[in-house]
Amino acid sequence: MHLKEVDTLEAIVIIDNELDPLSPPAPDTVQISGNLGTIAMGSLHKVTDRGEACGELWLEDVCCAAHGLSILVTATKGDEKHAILFDAGPEEKAWERNVKRLRSDISSVEVIQLSHWHRDHSGGLLRAIRMIKDAKQAEGRSEDLVVDLHPDRPAYRGIALPERIISLEADPEFEEMTGAGAVVDKQSKPHTVLDDFFLVSGEIPRVTPYETGLKYAVRYDPKENEWYSDELIQDERSLICNLKGKGLVIFTGCSHAGVVNTTKHALDLTGGKLPVHAVVGGFHLAQSEADQIEKTVADLKRLDPAVLMPGHCSGWRAKFAIEKHMPGSLVPCTVGSKITF
Repeated sequence: MHLKEVDTLEAIVIIDNELDPLSPPAPDTVQISGNLGTIAMGSLHKVTDRGEACGELWLEDVCCAAHGLSILVTATKGDEKHAILFDAGPEEKAWERNVKRLRSDISSVEVIQLSHWHRDHSGGLLRAIRMIKDAKQAEGRSEDLVVDLHPDRPAYRGIALPERIISLEADPEFEEMTGAGAVVDKQSKPHTVLDDFFLVSGEIPRVTPYETGLKYAVRYDPKENEWYSDELIQDERSLICNLKGKGLVIFTGCSHAGVVNTTKHALDLTGGKLPVHAVVGGFHLAQSEADQIEKTVADLKRLDPAVLMPGHCSGWRAKFAIEKHMPGSLVPCTVGSKITF
């Protein structure tokens, strides 16, 4: 699979479960702006009644956390630049609010990739499409906005607890996305997009014995009016970039397939010769047993990434284990961060 080497890579975390506008990243990992210090430097509000004060910091300029994920990824190579939106968070108001607070140039987005069909990743999708189309129109840009989706959209997904089933909200339908102004592209196989700047993984093979999917997950069949086991979440796909002089940067939605399986698949798709530079996004270890977390971290250590940026559904215990066993590699993926690799 041909994936171009890009010169620079920037990621803006529009939605994540965690907010931390104060902590600096570990040395020699990534550069992060967007915290309170850089917000203050870039968007102070004028004051004239406080002596030598240079301005006032408004906390309403700080993003808010939400249960989900959305990352705007921009890659450049020479004079070429492409931007892709990876997921759109759980709901429209959260996505719109944070985009406005970040003052992001969403007119640059050419493709939206949905990692998988779960509402915490798709809930803001229709608003994102409309806002990006409006931003393009305001800039005089007429190109299509493509939404890259797995074709197997469940009617509903849910969780089957011992005594009851809890249904999740439905994901947006293909027709709704088209009606909002997007071009729907259904893809289940690995493929590159935007002049080979980005690789969408396709379905991720399960090769580790301990990454077994989402426990108790079910999906609804409206024809039979029945719920069926859906623990593998086969439709999940990652986003992969090849950064010059660094290696692969892999964005994961939830890692229902397992973050180790996801990383190994990225290596296989790109020929197995490139190092893993960073893994960013949901590691889905928040509810995992300690044994699974330890096995996951041990295998990640063998894969030797320079940077691990767990967010969304990763959980504090997994972050603690990464810092313990791979000191210096952990950079939490927090909302509002502008990350330069």
